[in-house]
Amino acid sequence: MERSGKHAAPRHAAPPTAPPPQPARIDASRLDPLATPAPDAPPTGGRGSTSVLLLALGITAAVVAWGYLVYLAIDFGTAARDGDATGWWMLALATVGAIACLFVGMLLGTRFVQRLKGGPSQPPAPPRVPGGRRAAR
Repeated sequence: MERSGKHAAPRHAAPPTAPPPQPARIDASRLDPLATPAPDAPPTGGRGSTSVLLLALGITAAVVAWGYLVYLAIDFGTAARDGDATGWWMLALATVGAIACLFVGMLLGTRFVQRLKGGPSQPPAPPRVPGGRRAAR
């Protein structure tokens, strides 16, 4: 069977459904440190150093509270061995509080290190669907 191709549509012709997309605008302030940011660019700076300072203060408070609760747990343990019945309950409460303070301090510490490294503030975008434009048709 012989085909002349006269009645077939051109191979790469697509029906014009929408106007072509506009080119993306590049924020030059990220490329050149001396350049001014684009008018629609989000503001940068100011908030980063404040959040790092608050994280540092939170870590300090959690570690100081942990140290004090460990000191209290040792003191309550000594009182409990001397015959004070409520000392055992206070020892248990001080121990649980010290564990919680250390846990909070470690959580804040990981966020502190992440902020200092400049890690991603948002989760990464989901992976692209394999196949590209042709599979989307």
